[in-house]
Amino acid sequence: MPHLTLEYSANLAAEGHIGELCNKLAHCLDAQRDGEQRVFPLGGIRVRALRCHEYCVADGRPDAAFLHANLKIAMGRSPQVRQAAGDALFNVIKEHFADEFATIGLALSMEINEFSETGTWKHNNLHARLKT
Repeated sequence: MPHLTLEYSANLAAEGHIGELCNKLAHCLDAQRDGEQRVFPLGGIRVRALRCHEYCVADGRPDAAFLHANLKIAMGRSPQVRQAAGDALFNVIKEHFADEFATIGLALSMEINEFSETGTWKHNNLHARLKT
């Protein structure tokens, strides 16, 4: 972990725009530090985007759009570390959509959810591969 899932209205799907955002957010997650320590292991970072073809935003105007980000992380990070990571990620999102925000109706939102290791299963060789 962390896994960041973006849900967005199809009218935000300009060519490469969402893929570029995914890359920016992955780099932002990788850049998070608590002192000298990484907040998130590189091998656990996942950013994915799910386009919503069917949606209604506010009053249903066709130029209204949304993006909601949901960050899932394991328990154990301090409130300050969670807040700093959330602020950094949300700033990337807001900067990425600054032009759209100035011209269309746009709702941007984000949440962070912590989960317990109980009830999760993982099989991952990425951590070992990144060490070589």
